[in-house]
Amino acid sequence: MKAEYFVHETAVIDNGCKIGSGTKIWHFSHIMSNCSIGNDCNIGQNVVVSPDVVLGTNVKVQNNVSIYTGVVCDDDVFLGPSMVFTNVTNPRSAINRRGQYARTHVGKGATIGANATIVCGHDIGAYAFIGAGAVVTKHVPAYALVIGNPAKQTGWMSEYGHKLEFNDKGIAQCPESKEEYRLVNNKVEKIA
Repeated sequence: MKAEYFVHETAVIDNGCKIGSGTKIWHFSHIMSNCSIGNDCNIGQNVVVSPDVVLGTNVKVQNNVSIYTGVVCDDDVFLGPSMVFTNVTNPRSAINRRGQYARTHVGKGATIGANATIVCGHDIGAYAFIGAGAVVTKHVPAYALVIGNPAKQTGWMSEYGHKLEFNDKGIAQCPESKEEYRLVNNKVEKIA
C-alpha cells in the first residue's frame, strides 16, 4: 500500500509513527518513534520531532525546528524557522531526567516566530502570537502578542494575525477579516 503522505528520501521516520494524509516531510528531518502527525502538515528541512510528540492537522513546521517530547500542537499551528521547545527545566549532562519531561501545549492557530524558545511547562493559548526571538517563560493567553526576552505581552492578535486595537467599549475589528473581538477582564474572545 502506498503512503498517503510524502517523505523526502533523506528523511528518517522511526517505527510507530502515525502520519496523516497530505503531510510532507522534507530533507534531513527525523520523525522519532510514536509521534502523531495530522493531515496536511508540512515538516520543513532539518526538523527533529521527538518521541510521543503530537501535531494536529495543518501544522506548519519551518526549517531547523526542534520539537521535544512533551509537546502537543493543536490544528493550524505555525512554528517559525529555528524555533525550539525545551522539555526539562533544569538539564544537566551528568543527570538523567528522561522521565521528568514537562508538557507544553500549543493552542489552535498559534504562531511561534523564528528563533523563539518556549521553555517547557508553559502553554501557548489559541491564536497567540510569539514574536521572533522571544523567550517564553510563562503561560501565554489566547490571542496574546508576546515579544522579547523574557517574553512580555504587548497586545492582542486576531485569528488572521493582525494586532487588535480596542475601542473604549472593549471592541476591536480585524482589518483583514472584519471579524470583531471583545476584551473583558484581560481576556479576548471573538464575537460570533
